[in-house]
Amino acid sequence: MALYEHVFLARQDISQQQVDALVEQYKGIIETNGGTVGRVESWGLRALTYRINKNRKAYYSLLNITAPAAAVAELERQQRINEDVLRFMTIRVDEHEEGQSAMLARRDDRRDRDDNKFGGRDDDRPRRPRRPRDNEAGEGAE
Repeated sequence: MALYEHVFLARQDISQQQVDALVEQYKGIIETNGGTVGRVESWGLRALTYRINKNRKAYYSLLNITAPAAAVAELERQQRINEDVLRFMTIRVDEHEEGQSAMLARRDDRRDRDDNKFGGRDDDRPRRPRRPRDNEAGEGAE
């Protein structure tokens, strides 16, 4: 059986629980047709680069699929019919990535940088002495 990475975008006005229900529905389609779904990642609600059917945001989900081509074709057919799915893309891969996908790893890197933003300076950054302002110098303030 072939290995696939499948990403789909769901409308912004449905809830996260409805997105999870869509993922379970699509997992059922793959399993019914003789395949398996490995890792499932929810990338959350993200802004779109351009509007798609009047939507500015979408819920992104990634499925790692091991299935015959007929199962993937049925999955894509079901997604074309569903109004809640804005776009989807299936890519055949040689092997599935271990660990987090690039999207989740990038989000974690961003969080690490944001934690340091308000928590102070890095120890390796040089510190400049603070110059007093004109009104703090004490001249002319009588």
